[in-house]
Amino acid sequence: MNDVLTEPRPIRLKGRSFLALALTPELPLDDWLVQLDHLAARSAGFFLRRPIVLDVQALEITREQLRDLVGKLAVRNVRIMGIEGARSSLLGPDLPPGMTDGRPASDVEIPAAEQAEKATPAESIVACVPTPAKSMPSIVVSQPVRSGQSLLYPEGDVTIVGSVASGAEVVAGGSIHVYGALRGRAMAGTMGNSSARIFCRKLEAELIAIDGFYLTAEDMAPGLRGKAVQIWLEGETIKAEALS
Repeated sequence: MNDVLTEPRPIRLKGRSFLALALTPELPLDDWLVQLDHLAARSAGFFLRRPIVLDVQALEITREQLRDLVGKLAVRNVRIMGIEGARSSLLGPDLPPGMTDGRPASDVEIPAAEQAEKATPAESIVACVPTPAKSMPSIVVSQPVRSGQSLLYPEGDVTIVGSVASGAEVVAGGSIHVYGALRGRAMAGTMGNSSARIFCRKLEAELIAIDGFYLTAEDMAPGLRGKAVQIWLEGETIKAEALS
């Protein structure tokens, strides 16, 4: 009887998929870090509590340089959960683990309304939409995205029947449509879709991005503020124009 009660129970291991941002440093690293500081200064809390993967596949650096880079990112509160594209000789116990086969996540969910009401701007609450077994090309969200919430949908387009508050963000693999004011951050085409666009009825965004290229509020044309706007990518340049 005692043997049965004291028999060790097996450890259960389960797989999980998480949506993370991938940073792709460029040489010279000091100049790239200056650009990163510029982004962080214009969009406070952009990297706060956010999982980050460091993609160094196209980067020719030594292990010492990689260790120094990870350390400088940590000082900036950018915590690296893994390193992608690194040679085995670059990795070690003093660095984040190597990662491979990164792919879009699915299985997302939205929290209850009462939980969203308690969110503060500093909180990084993930507010996502459930996907059925068969992937959908788009979703419609019939409520505003409140400050502190992150709406994630890597599978396709997002349409919001409402506004996006300051301190909130919308991240989509496809295009983003906001039938209200866009005051937070909107990042479209996050899975490499350079043809994605951002549409909003009133542009007051803190940051917009398409396929990894971004503009902050200070970079946007003053004449477009407060207007209905469409935003797209031409090459490596973000374009925007008022909707008639």
